[in-house]
Amino acid sequence: MAANSAPKPSQICPGKNANFSIEFFKTNNRGEKYAKGINHVIIFNPKSAALDFKVNVGLAHKLYAKNARGKLRQEYVPKQFRQIITDENSKLAGKTPIAAINADYIDTDDKPQGLNISRGVEYSGAFKTKRSSFGISGGTPQQRRATIQNGRRTADILNYNLVGGNGRFYSQGKFKDICKALGEFACKGATNRSMAAITNQGYVILLVNDAKANSIIDISSSNQELLPSQFDDVLEGIARNNCLGKIQEGILFDGGMSPGLYYNNKIYVENFGPIGSAFLIYKK
Repeated sequence: MAANSAPKPSQICPGKNANFSIEFFKTNNRGEKYAKGINHVIIFNPKSAALDFKVNVGLAHKLYAKNARGKLRQEYVPKQFRQIITDENSKLAGKTPIAAINADYIDTDDKPQGLNISRGVEYSGAFKTKRSSFGISGGTPQQRRATIQNGRRTADILNYNLVGGNGRFYSQGKFKDICKALGEFACKGATNRSMAAITNQGYVILLVNDAKANSIIDISSSNQELLPSQFDDVLEGIARNNCLGKIQEGILFDGGMSPGLYYNNKIYVENFGPIGSAFLIYKK
């Protein structure tokens, strides 16, 4: 799978670099860069003119296709992370994504459960008004905004690329340990995680924590699978160490058998369960 001219890592602290677009690295659970870290991280600037975005879902036909009566076709099929980021629907203007993360939970009929919108076209499920979603708005690069919010946004420009999730652990700058809300197993037993966060300066952090990753990991007390009470430690560390500002919003994507993360020709994390949607990033 060929990415298009991968951007080089920034030479100065990303948040202080006016030309910063996107970067991948690994960290420990304090958010410190570490070559054997368990946290696989992508940070990016939504306003970068070098980037573009799209959402893909598991369909048996072309994305945005309509039937003979002009209605949107929504014939869902189960697709794993590797499939949903490489099928024909994953391309944007003929280009393959440079980065991707798994997103929404999937229903028993292979349909995504939450609010999913790809370039303004909606593919959503039963929980689209009940669960929060993550997304990047439309508009010119300078107009783009990252949001995490419940249901559709009041401004249409914000309802452009959205992916569903469940488990909002940061809201308006305040961290919430959602341990009990996730249930007994997730509360007391560390499991693999997939998440997105937004800082007060508008930067985005995508993170997948999975001991089964396709990279070298050195498990230790500060480098292991995350409990809900630790989400703020790793995200705040990443934001601080990369001059991204303060964490404002945070949301979980589908965990368990779903987490996946891809960057620059390499799938760093993949599981074999079908996923509801994927958030895709492109290099112009």
